[in-house]
Amino acid sequence: MIRYHKIQGDNTLWMYGTDHAGIETQFVFEKHLKKEGKSRFDFERNVLFQMIFDFVSQNKNIMKDQLQKLGFGLDYENPKFPMDENIVKIVHTTFKKLFDDGLTYRAKKLVNYCVNCGTSFSDLEVDYEAREGMLWNIDYPLRDEKGSITVATTRPETLLGDTAIVVNPKDKRYKKLIGKYAIVPLIGREIQIIADDSVDIKFGTGAVKVTPAHDHNDWEIGQRHSLLHIQVIGTDGKMTKDAGEYAGLTISKAREAVLLSLKDKGLLGEEKKHMHRVGRCYRCKRVIEPLPKEQWFISIKPLAQKAIEAVKKGEVEVYPKRFKKDLIRILDNFIDWNISRQIVWGIRIPAYKCADMKNDDCQHAKGWFVSIEKPTNCPHCHSELFTQDEDTFDTWFSSGQWPYVTLQTSGNEMYNHFYPTSVMETGHDILRAWVARMLMLGIHVTGKVPFKTVFLHGLVRDKHGQKMSKSKGNVVNPLEVIKTYGADVLRASLMFETKEGSDVVLTDEKMIGMRNFGNKLWNIGRFIYMNRPENREKVAENEELKPQVDKKKTLEKLEKEFEAVKKNYHKNMNGYKFGQVLGDLHAFIWHRFADIYLEELKEELKKGDVDIQHSLEKTFLECIVFLHPFIPFETEALWHVFKGENESILNQKV
Repeated sequence: MIRYHKIQGDNTLWMYGTDHAGIETQFVFEKHLKKEGKSRFDFERNVLFQMIFDFVSQNKNIMKDQLQKLGFGLDYENPKFPMDENIVKIVHTTFKKLFDDGLTYRAKKLVNYCVNCGTSFSDLEVDYEAREGMLWNIDYPLRDEKGSITVATTRPETLLGDTAIVVNPKDKRYKKLIGKYAIVPLIGREIQIIADDSVDIKFGTGAVKVTPAHDHNDWEIGQRHSLLHIQVIGTDGKMTKDAGEYAGLTISKAREAVLLSLKDKGLLGEEKKHMHRVGRCYRCKRVIEPLPKEQWFISIKPLAQKAIEAVKKGEVEVYPKRFKKDLIRILDNFIDWNISRQIVWGIRIPAYKCADMKNDDCQHAKGWFVSIEKPTNCPHCHSELFTQDEDTFDTWFSSGQWPYVTLQTSGNEMYNHFYPTSVMETGHDILRAWVARMLMLGIHVTGKVPFKTVFLHGLVRDKHGQKMSKSKGNVVNPLEVIKTYGADVLRASLMFETKEGSDVVLTDEKMIGMRNFGNKLWNIGRFIYMNRPENREKVAENEELKPQVDKKKTLEKLEKEFEAVKKNYHKNMNGYKFGQVLGDLHAFIWHRFADIYLEELKEELKKGDVDIQHSLEKTFLECIVFLHPFIPFETEALWHVFKGENESILNQKV
């Protein structure tokens, strides 16, 4: 897109920037520390932050070098990085605006927590998979009468934190028990049997234990019925003191111990295999623990509504168009966003709380305050005793501001000229994670949409259509590809025969085909160049000069056909149908221009026909310009051959 608009003569900007990638970067650095026999816990916060900063700084230029090798037409002169001081200040300003507008709040909620990475995640950073587990039936003795009520659960260890049993009010089996009490096995806690429409009568026994502190559905039930939440699993992945005799055990050991105790007491019933949905940390792949934690949240609905209106009104166009409905659905279903992360590497949240214990009224009534600059005292009671939140922002919070923070930090002239930006191009897999958030934050902060168009590409898959992963051993390293085939072949292979927005199948066969196409281009160019009047050998006086074809008719036919190619080229480039564009050019150059026209006219070209030479060279060079967005290195080299070393193809307007 950038190269196309440059050769159109448009004022273009593709700014070079790198993400700080919060948890991913810290995760990589911790593996680096582990090799040295150390861990993050060996260092104070400020020291660890600086170590990661230095580590990132050493590696940043590697990425730049890779992008240049791949032919990315970026503006490398004004790089952007989220940890730059001027960007951090704008991110802090955005948070303060949201806070002042009543759109952020701090609350204790059930969050997705990885006990291995030591941080919470938003809902979209959890990978869910179907996994075979066990479903256990457990008898809970009734308090006031003989017998028991049997519940079905996949997590027996969390019964230590049960605060109710819930049944469907329409379930005839349990109508007489609603309002009565049962006893939690092993710990003797009395809990009430309550009714809630959310219970599936057909699942298990129809009776479900409620552990609000360790299950998202249970948390919602607990909120509706004002239940206690008792946390029996800690952020270290071990049972807390509220787990009684099981305190200190890991989750898996606690499960074994609880099941054994239940069996000994005759309270463990039927056990059967069960397929259920399990959340895993997208980073380390460990099972996510739902845990209650005080965090910062953004109230999404007001932000999402404005974004939905912008999309529906056409202020933002989405390509391929089928993703427009997906974007609206994503925005409509967005839940409040947990932006707190318990990691060091990231932009620290500029939220403070009065720590002067003599000022109870301030401490409890006023709570947290937000300041862009580090404050000197509490704005409510003016005490100099205050603490800053230890957490950092979710990476997507700063990334969600990327269109305007990058331009605002480049000066008012750049911001006013390029904002809103023309196109946001990214993978369809982060439509929710990134695009939706940029829309919401951009509109709220600037009053304008951050971009006029969203273009979504697919994912790269192997020849069997499988997602690439290190564990499968099917990852294609682009740097290795360009050593073998060159960057042009890789670029063209990613586009050729690819439908916009669809996943890309990358195979050796396709890359060999694109390499052959590159060779074909060079050979065509060499043949035309060699037969320029100044380059070809002088025709012998006795050589037959009689035309072998109807030159005028053939050249008119070529011109007419190429006019149609040009028309479709611009139409499809502006319609984001890049795979179609490359396919059309490939077909015309190889199977029409080379196989038909060049073949028919080559003898006349050899004999020095100036009209033929001019027409063929003009058409070929226009094709080279059209191919430049896809194959920049070879087309630039060919352009130099015909136009001179000091000329660039990007200076041409077509």
